[in-house]
Amino acid sequence: MSSKILIIEDEEEIAELEKDYLEVSDYEVTIENDGKKGLEIALEKDIDLIILDLMLPGMDGFEICKQIRKQKNIPILMVSAKKEDIDKIRGLGMGADDYMTKPFSPSELVARVKAHLTRYDRLVGTNVKQNDIVEIRGIKIDKTARRVYVNGEETPFTTKEFDLLTFLAENPNHVYSKDELFRQIWDMESVGDIATVTVHIKKIREKIEYDTSKPQYIETIWGVGYRFKV
Repeated sequence: MSSKILIIEDEEEIAELEKDYLEVSDYEVTIENDGKKGLEIALEKDIDLIILDLMLPGMDGFEICKQIRKQKNIPILMVSAKKEDIDKIRGLGMGADDYMTKPFSPSELVARVKAHLTRYDRLVGTNVKQNDIVEIRGIKIDKTARRVYVNGEETPFTTKEFDLLTFLAENPNHVYSKDELFRQIWDMESVGDIATVTVHIKKIREKIEYDTSKPQYIETIWGVGYRFKV
């Protein structure tokens, strides 16, 4: 799917030239000549990158950049005919990702756009793909990394111990018989082997319970099975 780019630029010829070059590179481009309207589009629409002129009618690029940064972290490329370093420093200080001084070649603009979108996609990708975590009263189960933390300290678990603890923690307050747990975790019918569940429950308790004689997490329901309390 094409990345969506918003150009906020009052010089229409420059904006159209930028648009032409970007569309050749398969980007979807919108142009807005007014500062306030450009800000509205930036905040309301699904935009991937903004090319922002500094001097605009309605609202200048500095203020637009400042307002966008309060809500979005998308790349902003600020462009201006001003060559003073103070403007560049101020623009970057407001949260712009890049600053280009007019005149510049359209091909350079496209190259910078590609670089910033690639970098942003990589950063967002690592943030979005967060680990699947189950957290209950001091126990943190990282399903993605298959690690268990008890009161902040990592505690080693065997494969089946981890699977059994995770299953119970994800189904709290439900009483499971040993047969049910054996089928769930070992994926087979229990044929005189349900003692395996008992042994694993004992080992798990030794790792997560403060006092195994008075379990606070995995509770034994006599004559029935086990329940994870929350």
